[in-house]
Amino acid sequence: MLVGYGLVAVFLTVVIVVLERSRRVGGGFTEYAVAGRSFGPWYQTMSFMNTWMPGAVFVSFAGLAAETGVLGFYWVLYSLLIIVLMFFMATRVHDWGRAGNLQTQADLLGMRYGSRPVRVVSAVIGAVSAFPWIVMGMQSLGLVFSYLSFGRISATAAILVSIGVLAARQVWTVRMGMRGIVISDMVQSIVAYVIGLLLILGLLVWLVSSGHGLGAVPDAHFLLPGPGSDAGPLYLMSLVVTGALGGWCWPDMFVRLFTARSAETIKKSAVQAAPFLLVFATSLTLLGLLGASVPGVSSAPSTVWFVVAGAGGTLVVALAGVVVLAATMGNVDANLQATGIQMTHDILPAATGRDPDPAEESEDHKESRTAKVTVGVVTILAALVAATSVKSTTGVADLAILSFQGVVQLAPTLFFGIFWRRGTALGALGGMVSGIAVAAVLQIQYPTSVPWLGGMTSGMAALIVNAAVYVAAAVLLPQAPAERARVDALFENLDCPADPGEAPVTAPVPTAS
Repeated sequence: MLVGYGLVAVFLTVVIVVLERSRRVGGGFTEYAVAGRSFGPWYQTMSFMNTWMPGAVFVSFAGLAAETGVLGFYWVLYSLLIIVLMFFMATRVHDWGRAGNLQTQADLLGMRYGSRPVRVVSAVIGAVSAFPWIVMGMQSLGLVFSYLSFGRISATAAILVSIGVLAARQVWTVRMGMRGIVISDMVQSIVAYVIGLLLILGLLVWLVSSGHGLGAVPDAHFLLPGPGSDAGPLYLMSLVVTGALGGWCWPDMFVRLFTARSAETIKKSAVQAAPFLLVFATSLTLLGLLGASVPGVSSAPSTVWFVVAGAGGTLVVALAGVVVLAATMGNVDANLQATGIQMTHDILPAATGRDPDPAEESEDHKESRTAKVTVGVVTILAALVAATSVKSTTGVADLAILSFQGVVQLAPTLFFGIFWRRGTALGALGGMVSGIAVAAVLQIQYPTSVPWLGGMTSGMAALIVNAAVYVAAAVLLPQAPAERARVDALFENLDCPADPGEAPVTAPVPTAS
């Protein structure tokens, strides 16, 4: 226990020291929300990975490979696809963000469609969908602290320890905002994915040399869902498509595109992230697959990471735990920050009927203070929910699955809006609402896949309805001439109003730096 918890203490101390040394005093809401759009490609790459690959990849995804086999590699496919989307979204999203001083995903959608309702609805979807994942993130480290105690504390006590550690860590998230998150992401990513990859490769060598190679894996683990399977032939396709499109629907992921120094920075980050993610994700999933033959894994597949690490002794198990902690911290930090910022910037102004004026210094600092309070409140609320549901985590997990099927319904509004000029606010609202309604009904009835739709997941079926409503509205109820001119100007990077009735926003083309 001393070794495990001691290594955690050392890691947390390093993160806090780095944060304190990089802390900046002052700065307005743009600094707090998007770190002044100042980070280069390596920071962007590490921040992307620390947000995209939480500690759950070592537990849930490795466990999925141990339990089901090669199906577990599906997350490698959709993770690479979201990097492709990042590359092609970079220029338009970053240029619109800088020109309109946009702070959030909902901010961008409100500008694109010239609609406050689109902005508010998308913000509510993002915030509500993220909250169960924040709670799950706090609870998920219970397995880590249970293993690091080497049996000295109960599972419930371990979850409470994990909640306390992550909640205490948010003091720096509240104080420093996005700059603190991105800087800590660099440290956490080095531990989680660089040291983590070295640990994975070492454990793979041990597995193969100890008789746990591919030949020892059950034959059933090499089968994918197809015609006649319980899941259905369209199940795998649904997982990959919703995973790829849903990645950028999460507010904490999308805001990463606003923290970059330039569009070129984002593209460089995509090029850097792709090969590393391919190697890391493939290696980790392969570890889960080979670990299926290790005694004790078949009865508890989600423990495969720690069971295999146990072959290296106490120090290796402790290091494996710190790796999971480092990955989890980045995701929880990012979710809390994005949720708090969207509530402050997009939802509260709609409730009060007044938007802060960023040109007024007092208003800008007031919004920063409000954001800090909101992030703090969300942190406390998530910690309370996590602590009071430690003996009934199934309900939170079910809600988290449902929330993913919901947040992916932002995809047509987001991607059509970025790449197609004809989309309208009416189509965006109709698509989002109809998509969430269909996803909720189907998810409750068919938690895994919909048999009469060939095995589509509820989210995939809802996406089709969502996109159909969006396109139908664009074709049958096209934009008014004034709105068409505004959108054309926006796409052509000319002077255009960000919202109806507002003054034009100059949209220069930023230069790469």
